[in-house]
Amino acid sequence: MKENGVHIKNVLPGSIAEELDIEAGDKLISINGAKIKDILEYKFLTTDEFLELEIEKPNGEVWILELEKEYDEDIGIGFEGIIDKPRSCHNKCIFCFIDQMPPGMRDTLYFKDDDARLSFLQGNFVSLTNLTKSDIDRIIRYRISPINVSIHTTDPDLRIKMLNNKNAGRALEYLEKFKENGIEVKAQIVLCPGVNDNEALDKTLLDLSKLYPEVNCVAIVPVGITRYREGLFPLKPFDKLTAASTISQVESRQKQFLEELDTRFVFLSDEFYIIAEKELPIYEAYEGFPQLENGVGLITLFREELDAALRDVEEQSVNGHNSYFIVTGEYGGTILAEAAEKVRQKLKGISLEVKAIKNDFFGETVKVSGLLTGRDIIEQMKPILEKHHKNRIILIPDNMLKDGENIFLDDITLEGLENTLGAKVIVCNQDGSDLLRNILEYKG
Repeated sequence: MKENGVHIKNVLPGSIAEELDIEAGDKLISINGAKIKDILEYKFLTTDEFLELEIEKPNGEVWILELEKEYDEDIGIGFEGIIDKPRSCHNKCIFCFIDQMPPGMRDTLYFKDDDARLSFLQGNFVSLTNLTKSDIDRIIRYRISPINVSIHTTDPDLRIKMLNNKNAGRALEYLEKFKENGIEVKAQIVLCPGVNDNEALDKTLLDLSKLYPEVNCVAIVPVGITRYREGLFPLKPFDKLTAASTISQVESRQKQFLEELDTRFVFLSDEFYIIAEKELPIYEAYEGFPQLENGVGLITLFREELDAALRDVEEQSVNGHNSYFIVTGEYGGTILAEAAEKVRQKLKGISLEVKAIKNDFFGETVKVSGLLTGRDIIEQMKPILEKHHKNRIILIPDNMLKDGENIFLDDITLEGLENTLGAKVIVCNQDGSDLLRNILEYKG
């Protein structure tokens, strides 16, 4: 970031900044006389009720603007380059998914971030291994909360082994420091069979529960394993038996925590229940869905959203010329087939099918929709679409695409997918009501 201020990328309509005639292209030089190092300092400095902003216009004119606002009220400006350079990960985790990716993909897919600022701003999970005492002090001073932390285990020796980093054993010490200073933490555990499960998992959950409510919830996700693991730590995926055992262990702890803490505290991702072929917990068991980003409760919430949306739709006949195909990963196949049947009951005569795509690119053990490539979709959908002569509409979840861009993991674009398949592709939010809304919008 340049020393003479940070470029303002955009100004929100109706914001304080717009009222002050601050515009995209201006530079923010200082706030209350303090230069801005990064986004954390900006967020911290703008919480006050009274601010003096030093703004430089594109013609070099400098404005000094004074404003009064509510405490913590956003002033409505966005920046370019306010995080000078995201910190990369110094770990060599035994379960790292990026290490299991094939060569030849775009460079950004191989970047491992481990930046507390991105945890605060974007919800990324960090390991805490690259933090200095100064970093810890800044997190506390600037109230960087909530912060998302990948724990995996609270056993120092095991954590050092799992992350292959000598600094990894201090995680519990840092979490205790955060607790002392009221910093909220959401925790994540990547569970590896035979490594940090069973007794090790019990120790981790009990240790973390002592840090409640600052550590306010824990998500457990199963290790993801691709076919590109040559030369890496020997890991095995969860199977029906080990997934069922983990569910039993965690549900037992949930009952204990519900009695002691008035919260279940720990939550399993949906994958465990799918692998174990067990019913998912009820809606209320997810306590507001605090760990959706880890796939915890996505299916239960999707079902609830779809059912609610369908209640507002009258039964009707559809005499259109469209064939709809919901494309998903193998884990989502059964769930979306169930959803499609509910839609067909309301929209009589609609041509609506679900296609669960096998992940040939990463391997058969990878079954989530977010890791499907455009190539696999093309190869498996093309022979199916050739049998349909109606207008062909494909519905996909937004997690298949790069955030903010219409591009798949293998650099095939949304437009390229449409052109190759000769079909309209509609991107849906991972929301049952949004799926139904898109079907209704395009029905003939």
